[in-house]
Amino acid sequence: MPRKFSLLTLLMLCAAAVLHAQSADMATTIMRKPTPPNWTYDQGVILEGIAGLWKSTGDGNYFRYIQQCMDAFVDEQGNIRTYKSADHNIDHVKNGRLLLLLYKVTGQEKYRKAADVLREQLRTQPRTGDGGFWHKRRYPYQMWLDGLYMGEPFYAEYAALFHEDTAFNDITRQFVLMEKHARDSRTGLLYHAWDESRQQRWADKTTGRSPNFWGRAMGWYGMALVDVLDYFPADHKGRDTLIAILNRFAAAAVKYQDPASGVWWQVLDKGKEKGNYLEASASCMFVYALEKGVRKGYLPESYRKAAVKGFAGIQKQFITRAAEGGVDLHGVCSVAGLGGEPYRDGSYAYYLSEKVVVNDPKGAGAYMLAAHEMEMLPTLGKGKGLTVTLDQYFNNEWRKGPNGGMERFHYVWNEVDNNGYSLLGHIFRRYGVATDTLSVAPTAANLQHSNIYIITDPDTQKETASPHNITAADAAQIYNWVKAGGVLVILENDSANAELQKINLLTERFGIHFNEDSRNRVQGKQFEMGALAIPAGHAVFNHTKKVYIKELSTQELKAPATAVYKDGDHVVMSVAHVGKGTVFAVGDPWFYNEYLDGRKLPAEYENYQAATDLVNWLVQQAKKK
Repeated sequence: MPRKFSLLTLLMLCAAAVLHAQSADMATTIMRKPTPPNWTYDQGVILEGIAGLWKSTGDGNYFRYIQQCMDAFVDEQGNIRTYKSADHNIDHVKNGRLLLLLYKVTGQEKYRKAADVLREQLRTQPRTGDGGFWHKRRYPYQMWLDGLYMGEPFYAEYAALFHEDTAFNDITRQFVLMEKHARDSRTGLLYHAWDESRQQRWADKTTGRSPNFWGRAMGWYGMALVDVLDYFPADHKGRDTLIAILNRFAAAAVKYQDPASGVWWQVLDKGKEKGNYLEASASCMFVYALEKGVRKGYLPESYRKAAVKGFAGIQKQFITRAAEGGVDLHGVCSVAGLGGEPYRDGSYAYYLSEKVVVNDPKGAGAYMLAAHEMEMLPTLGKGKGLTVTLDQYFNNEWRKGPNGGMERFHYVWNEVDNNGYSLLGHIFRRYGVATDTLSVAPTAANLQHSNIYIITDPDTQKETASPHNITAADAAQIYNWVKAGGVLVILENDSANAELQKINLLTERFGIHFNEDSRNRVQGKQFEMGALAIPAGHAVFNHTKKVYIKELSTQELKAPATAVYKDGDHVVMSVAHVGKGTVFAVGDPWFYNEYLDGRKLPAEYENYQAATDLVNWLVQQAKKK
């Protein structure tokens, strides 16, 4: 029976097909600009957008741009140029997420030291009587919606990385307090800020609230919620609290979406009043928060319609082609605040008085973030309902983590450095596939909810004192799971770095035998020694032309296995179909970050595209069941 597509689905697929070019074009526009002279949160928003583009393309130029921008401020001792901790300006914490990214990828201590400086600011940040962070020392007793985005995602990411588990209680508290003090029960919207002292001229003398609902302030708040949840422990009670707050935010956001244009107003609830205008940065932020909330399962799928409509409106209302290449984003309010000198009273007239500009970094960064979410739409449905499980039993390596405790490493999902599979995991999630791990011996029971199972480079005694070797019993469990419809991926290694005899107990059941050899040995940066050309129309890698793979073990095959790539007479990759299931095997871990992230390999090697092709093919195999 033919599958029926709704008009909305068709619009999503058609629109999203060109979004990758749009987000890259915005990056082209922004990357022409010089690095700003001061440490500012604006640059952090831009770099968040660039980081998303790097993760979704594997283009190392984006990562190098991020590093170049941060290195303009961070010295080898971790000092941050132009930053003053005594200001206790929560805006200045925002860029800490880029420092954490650089630290996790490169391991350079200067980035950790700089991030520690920002974490220390939060430890000493002045607070309201009930524990809410002041926005700045010079804005005493005030909590602003903006501050939730500037401080909390970094706070959560830092806490997750360095295992500050109790910090999640404090992070939850910031959102609870902001909603308690600033939310309007009638509209569901949150006022821009709240003054505990009621001393500010903009503050209501009874509630302490500012007088209006500024679009971008609500946008910051929504983005903060979906970004913080990325790092919340699954069993932390605050997680459900934040998801409930996000759902209340989403209901209010959709309520005030302009029905004609699909975007949002500068002052959210006054769309019909004189002088109000449709504003780009808030619109991008709402789209990002809504779509990411749906994709991650925090929001009902019904909110996707508003996100798609919003992004279509952004494209029509605000985006034009730039004469020098790239795109321009129009309609961005340059800045809006409260208090200060000259005094900003938070009135309706004030919010309309600030300049409206083109390609403001806050808007451009939010646009790229929204585009990244929307560009996933064509593939998200392909793997919906599937789970890919990564073995952490046969591959079971540990090291001392950044906080001194022991942590898993080497081919694991959350590892962002060279040896991790974080980018491969990102590709799976772009296809709507949930990622999981298995840290005990595989059985029919613990594999029953997995559709794809990846075994990478089982340990030798050189890697783990007491390795978990594959046994005949393990092989039988996995074989029966494949026969019932599972998709097994074997990413082995060469004879110098892998245990091959035991894994052959498993793979020989599918007609695959790994040889005790090491092909494609590469000297230094002579990458051509590891180059493989992929023929047009390849059954698995149908969008890839050239890849890099070094020091791999070749294979000998028997039925039902067949070769899907041979280098001369040597089998490099194979596939076997057994029962309802499928096996893919290659003699190298291959798709770890070092060979996907574009920082090492020249651009002609399309390993990121090959990983994308493989994920697409694996999803197709899993769906056949």
